[in-house]
Amino acid sequence: CTASTEMFFLIYEGNKHFQAGDIDKAIECYTSAIKVCNDKKVLAVIYRNRSACFLKKENYANAASDASKAIDVDAADIKALYRRCQALEKLGKLDMAFKDVQRCATIEPKNKTFLETLRRLGADIQAKLKTTFSTDSRVQNMFDILLDDEMEKDKREKAANNLIVLSREDAGAERIFQNNGVPLLLNMIETGKPEMILAAIRTLSGMCTGHKARAMAIVNMVGVDKMCSIMAVDNEEVALATCNLFQCINDSLTGGDKREYGKEEALVLDASKDLKTILLSLLEMVANKKVSGHGRDQALNLLSKNVPRKNKKDQDHSRTLFTIDHGLKKILKVCGQVSELPDQLPLTDNTQLIASVLLNKLYDDLKCDPERDNFRDICDQYIKYTIHAINTISGLLQGPFDVGNALVGHQGIIEMMVALCASEREVDQMVAVEALIHSSSKMSRASFIVTNGVSLLKDIYKKTKNERIKIRALVGLCKLGSAGGDDYSLRQFAEGSTEKLAKQCRKWLCNPQIDTKTRNWAIEGLAYLTNDADVKDDFVEDEIAMKAMFELAKSKDKTILYSVACILVNCTNSYEKKEIIPELVQLAKFSKQHVPEQHPKDKKDFIDQRVKRLLKAGVTSALAVMVKADSSILTDQTKELLSRVFLALSQDPKDRGIIVAQGGGKALIPLALEGTEAGKVKASHALAKIASISNPEIAFPGERVYEVVRPLVSLLQTDRDGMQNYEALRSLTNLAGFSEKLRVKIVKEKALPEIENYMFEENDQIRQAATECMCNLVTCKAVQDRYLQDGNDKLKLLVLLCGEDDDNLQSAAAGALAMLTAAHEKLCTKLTNVTTQWLEILQRLCIHTNPSIQHRGLVIVYNLLNSDNSELSKKLIESEMLEILSVIGKAADNPKRQDAIDAARMCLVKAMDLGLIKPFTLQDGTGG
Repeated sequence: CTASTEMFFLIYEGNKHFQAGDIDKAIECYTSAIKVCNDKKVLAVIYRNRSACFLKKENYANAASDASKAIDVDAADIKALYRRCQALEKLGKLDMAFKDVQRCATIEPKNKTFLETLRRLGADIQAKLKTTFSTDSRVQNMFDILLDDEMEKDKREKAANNLIVLSREDAGAERIFQNNGVPLLLNMIETGKPEMILAAIRTLSGMCTGHKARAMAIVNMVGVDKMCSIMAVDNEEVALATCNLFQCINDSLTGGDKREYGKEEALVLDASKDLKTILLSLLEMVANKKVSGHGRDQALNLLSKNVPRKNKKDQDHSRTLFTIDHGLKKILKVCGQVSELPDQLPLTDNTQLIASVLLNKLYDDLKCDPERDNFRDICDQYIKYTIHAINTISGLLQGPFDVGNALVGHQGIIEMMVALCASEREVDQMVAVEALIHSSSKMSRASFIVTNGVSLLKDIYKKTKNERIKIRALVGLCKLGSAGGDDYSLRQFAEGSTEKLAKQCRKWLCNPQIDTKTRNWAIEGLAYLTNDADVKDDFVEDEIAMKAMFELAKSKDKTILYSVACILVNCTNSYEKKEIIPELVQLAKFSKQHVPEQHPKDKKDFIDQRVKRLLKAGVTSALAVMVKADSSILTDQTKELLSRVFLALSQDPKDRGIIVAQGGGKALIPLALEGTEAGKVKASHALAKIASISNPEIAFPGERVYEVVRPLVSLLQTDRDGMQNYEALRSLTNLAGFSEKLRVKIVKEKALPEIENYMFEENDQIRQAATECMCNLVTCKAVQDRYLQDGNDKLKLLVLLCGEDDDNLQSAAAGALAMLTAAHEKLCTKLTNVTTQWLEILQRLCIHTNPSIQHRGLVIVYNLLNSDNSELSKKLIESEMLEILSVIGKAADNPKRQDAIDAARMCLVKAMDLGLIKPFTLQDGTGG
């Protein structure tokens, strides 16, 4: 009792102090009362009172805490709820305050104070949300996080990703730009931290994409020199990101932006000066010692992608001429670098091959002999008969071969190569052997070197202790030994010599202790030797060697892509073969001309076995990685070789599941869209083989399936061969049966006219495939509209095809008619007008021995009866059709023909509903 009396006295005193305005004294009394109180309900009242005191003192955190303790006892304590609401509002926790006052208003719905607070807080929350989620606020918040060194790493990474995503939307990119974004991004770059630089560069790329004015502004604010200096750093990821930024800028400045900028466009947006500055800066980077190997690679890649014309019909090739005049010698300097010598330019494993590819593209882009003469003259002037000159010739032989070949023919060059081979300095030997290898590509020159250089290469191979030189000498012997190609009668070396060379190459290839560059040369040797069928047969039986090659193909060094592709083309015999006409062979023999001979192991059975072994060793996954190579090293010629291999691998339907499982379906899409014309056709054909029997969701996951349609449609052109037409139609049939979105995509790619043309084809298989494709497409509204149009024979063709003798063709045509007549009553009437034979054909369908065709015919009859055309319905029932329906409908239930029986009964029921026949009883006792 004493404690209770003390507690109530303290509460009384606290209340009195509160009313007098002495809040501190009131808090003291309430705090003392809490210590002696044991009653939960009284305790809640004390906490609620102290909460009011804390509100007066503007101690909102304690006010909210005390109110919460009161609410824990009584969730409906309206005073405590409102006090916590007031405290939370002051603390900025508007959403929580809103919930409390919402509960108050629920308890006392007519309380004006609660209702007013509820309305005010709702408006405040909306305003706060608008501010919090506005682009300006988000942008500033992201930069604050990114530039705060004390911020947690995961928060900074998230902010960087959000900034990049925001920059890829036009509105977001504009808000970043308008909110001082470029200087802030430069601040991020100045931190020197790779992750910050990457985030800034990728954000700038997003801002430049598709917006010419913004791209020009960013070029001038950041500066081309600054961007080049970032790309020059020795960080592959940063160099690649900066390369992408340059590409985005180039695309926007050269026509990627389709916006209308008004009358001042020509004046304000003249990008020629900026483009020239960028081109000169990239050329400067090519031979600059301060540029890293990765930066040099990306500069060369940008030149390779953007300088030569993409379309030879474009008359303007001034960028190529400018590059030759201002940068050809710089590119030649890169080709001539010998990394083993001191004071060389920093290079990667890929740099010199990228430079060779660029030289080839520049030379190929020239339009006339004087321009080519100028190119050759510059190269000729650059060659100064030094070790670097020989290395430069090697680069030219891998690029514009004609130019390199002409230089090799200059007096003294071959002699210099031979002299360097005999040098005691190992680096001289290595450079000379490489040059000999590259210069023996022509049969005539190979024969010359076989005569004059084989003994020299053999001598180097036997005597040198340097493995890097040894392998190069071996590759030289490999190339010379395979100079006859796959012509069995033109062997350069004695029987069994090429197999011995190949065995040595495989030995080097399978030795992981040897450096990657040396093992790559072993692959180069096999690329030549696998022209021999004995060698390719031995190679595919060596699973360890195949897997070693595949692992190297997946590595960062992409210089071997072409060699690996050559080996695979040789092993699968997927190279271009000239048609052998027996009469011409006899004529050649009679006139004592050379006739190429096929090796016994190049026959189909051997090829099929090699394909099986390659698939088992995992060739598809290696091909998929090779296709992803983001480098100009993956040339159009290499893409064509990969396409040929894919087509050879997909010949057997049983193997296509393995190809899909290892990512082959996805890898084929880029090959079918870019490259040489022959390569695109081969890849598209391989796609057609896979798409014709595979589940599209598995073979081409996600949105990729829609990218498949265009290559398949390209195979429908009349200049493609019949097998390509047929398999393209089959694959489109499979896709059309998968989803409405795919059907719409097929229509948008303008495939319908081609498919309709093939429905007239004389070849039975192609005609059937086209009709089956149309059967799957007719559920699409756009296709139905074509059949609804007057003045065409599309519907007539389907009706006539239903009358053909081929079951599969009849089934497809009848299926299409069944769906069309179900979708549009107008087509039911139109069907009867396209040919006088319609009823006879329909009756033949309904009495067909094939249950599927019979069912489709009966569905068409039901659709005709179900249309609004009473005359048509009457004509059907008055014909022999009634007898056909009666016989089928009265038949006993049969699982094999049940669909047809049920359809006939539906027709009879419909005829009764229309009053055309009277009810009757079926034989099996089922009510009619």
